[in-house]
Amino acid sequence: MHRLLRGELFMLGGFVVAAAATIALVMPPAIDPASAQWTQRSSGPLTAADVDLLIKVRQAGLWEMPVGEYAQTRAESQRVKEVGKLLKDEHKELDLMVRQAAKKLGVALPDEPNPDQQRWMAQLAAESGPAFDKDFANLLRDAHGKVFSVVAGVRSGTRNAEVRKLAQEGINYVMRHMAYLESTGLVDHQRLPEAPTPSPAPPVVNGG
Repeated sequence: MHRLLRGELFMLGGFVVAAAATIALVMPPAIDPASAQWTQRSSGPLTAADVDLLIKVRQAGLWEMPVGEYAQTRAESQRVKEVGKLLKDEHKELDLMVRQAAKKLGVALPDEPNPDQQRWMAQLAAESGPAFDKDFANLLRDAHGKVFSVVAGVRSGTRNAEVRKLAQEGINYVMRHMAYLESTGLVDHQRLPEAPTPSPAPPVVNGG
């Protein structure tokens, strides 16, 4: 009887180990963004830069969707209202994509905008009319320019297929959104950050 009991316990232990291994394959361990350096996933290596992209895309939607809603009642310009609706609707699409990608990759996403974005939301929530229109166009255009460089950098170098797919979509959305905002005629391009200074060209050596 003792032999039978030991055999049953051994089989039960083996079942538990196998079940745990199966769960580990289906549900990848969550990544702490603060400590992530490099983690292997079925879609390829996942780096800290990849995780940062997922977080930034998520946070962009978390403030742009409500701000797009603000535009419906606070903007004076009809075009600003239209752009606000476009941003709100398209960020809903992008937010779904990033949440699906994060779930597959085991990345925990934030549930609120970052402090700067919260400050911009509060600023726009207190404005209306021409002041709202101007700040809406410029705050959002500046924010899109900053996130575009992050998305493009990850798209050019990520080794993870899931992140690469999301970054490609992100580039398409961000470029379209910058064009929407510029179509309002309110963006002050002189206030935007200048492009990085290119590296000096190597000297040309003439043949002797």
